[in-house]
Amino acid sequence: MSSAPSRLRTVLGHLLPTQNPTTNSGSNGGSSQSLPAPPAPHLSHLSPTFFLERAAAIEPHAEAVYHVTANGATLRRSYQEVADRARGLAYYLRKKGYRRVGILAPNTPAFLESIYGVVAAGGVLVPVNYRLKEEDVRYILEFAEVDCVIVDKEFEGLLGGFRRGRPEVKVLVDLDTDVTEGELCGLFDEAVLEGLRFDRETGGKGWTDLVSQTVANEDDMIAIPFTSGTTSKPKGVVYTHRGAYLASMANIVESGLNLPDGRCKYLWTLPMFHAVGWTFPWSVCAVRGTHVCLRKIDYALIWRLLKEEGVTHFNAAPTVNTLLCAHKDAEVLPRQVRVTVAASPPTAHLFEQMTSLNLLPVHVYGLTETYGPITRGYILPEWDNLPKHEKFANMARQGHGFLTALPARVIKPDQPEGVIIDVARDGKEMGEIVFSGNICCKGYYKDAEATRKLFAGGVLHSGDLAVLHPDGSIQIQDRAKDIIISGGENISSVALESMLVEHPAILEAGVVAVPDSHWGERPKAYVTVKEGAGSTLRGQDVIDWARNQSAISKFMVPREVEIVRELPKTSTGKIKKNDLREWAKKGTPREVLVG
Repeated sequence: MSSAPSRLRTVLGHLLPTQNPTTNSGSNGGSSQSLPAPPAPHLSHLSPTFFLERAAAIEPHAEAVYHVTANGATLRRSYQEVADRARGLAYYLRKKGYRRVGILAPNTPAFLESIYGVVAAGGVLVPVNYRLKEEDVRYILEFAEVDCVIVDKEFEGLLGGFRRGRPEVKVLVDLDTDVTEGELCGLFDEAVLEGLRFDRETGGKGWTDLVSQTVANEDDMIAIPFTSGTTSKPKGVVYTHRGAYLASMANIVESGLNLPDGRCKYLWTLPMFHAVGWTFPWSVCAVRGTHVCLRKIDYALIWRLLKEEGVTHFNAAPTVNTLLCAHKDAEVLPRQVRVTVAASPPTAHLFEQMTSLNLLPVHVYGLTETYGPITRGYILPEWDNLPKHEKFANMARQGHGFLTALPARVIKPDQPEGVIIDVARDGKEMGEIVFSGNICCKGYYKDAEATRKLFAGGVLHSGDLAVLHPDGSIQIQDRAKDIIISGGENISSVALESMLVEHPAILEAGVVAVPDSHWGERPKAYVTVKEGAGSTLRGQDVIDWARNQSAISKFMVPREVEIVRELPKTSTGKIKKNDLREWAKKGTPREVLVG
């Protein structure tokens, strides 16, 4: 007969199955090695790391990776091979005791393997943007307290400052070649092999002794991706096992990855460092799809892969899709490719262009703080009866909350902190988009005050201004700081940009506010021109078109338009409005001006 304390523990185990003790978890630190209470049979803690182990068990010979390496070789790896390599990395990290691992690399197989191997070892991922300056890379790695860094050979130089300040931190360099053993394989591959030997020498337990099926607490940290930090130091965003699992499952549904007639082939145009690739490294493995890795954006190569490799899906910002559609190799694809579009508000014009090439846009919206996408613009069948432009305008809305999220809300601005009042569902009243629920981050790493502001009033604040339509869908108008107030009228830079790109010669547009002695502010536009079109286009031509031939309201017509070679952008394809404001204030750099 069991004792009273024993019976009490059993009862509590059933009543409180998710309240496992944790060590140093939360926004100030986390551990995947919390000591778990025995789980109830009907519950398991959620973690997406299990997706790779599962895929290899079901279809070990299915193609997991297609990649053209840095040395020009074509690399194909099965799910068994990828799972073995991730397992080897996990045992290496466990052997050495590394717990917080930075990853500085483009979209390579090593990055994908690290996303699984680091977490399987009980560690935390710290993905780093390789387009940052050396001092920013150092700040992120030091702030996140990494004890190991995996770096692609091409970007090893960005670690100079960090290495000088933290010489004790282990650095594993990946050469991204087709050589996986021997003297030319590189430190990353050597670590994988050492880890596999260590597993064999310690009993060959394989995945059963790693953090995959058996994550101790789903609320522990799995990763610390960083915000872009365009106006301040980047913030570390705390992702949990549970949040990553539910976000990746939502992306399977919302992007249609689980094909009924075969496996998806997902092209990695989106950086894996950005919000851990919007959780798609987990989503694609969950459906046993093929990761078509891509070291950099190369539009000719992308078109070749779309035509020859059977790519079914990719994710990309509007600017990437704009340049893809304008490329000389663009042509109507024989089969539909689903393109998840996010990062900045797209235009109806872009969606019309994409659709004409058989690139089906799936419009989503989100933040680093929401694991990437958290809303989707759902295409409704009744829109087929609308005029074409109106249909594509509806498709360009940010839509409704994801399947595993709660509904997105738009709340009244200028309320006391913590006061939450929804705007009217009239498509006119503007407010701030806020979120709550499963796929909101846990907070900011080591920044309690920023976390408090992020969740003021019990919702996650986006900083984006939108309207709420009668059908409950949201539509972004602008970032709060980008709204132009001219003579008492609110001008959305997003709306003006979307109308300017309807000019037949304009490729992209960026609009910012400039001071005006009479109106307070007025819009100024910077535009790029399509290749082979409008080579003689001048700013005044665009102004005349906007005033006399477009649907742009008179008060929105920019008084200044500059033609530039390219617009400044972030690593995820957003136009850097701060840079444009500097151009407007100090003068546009001569090297980017056309003519």
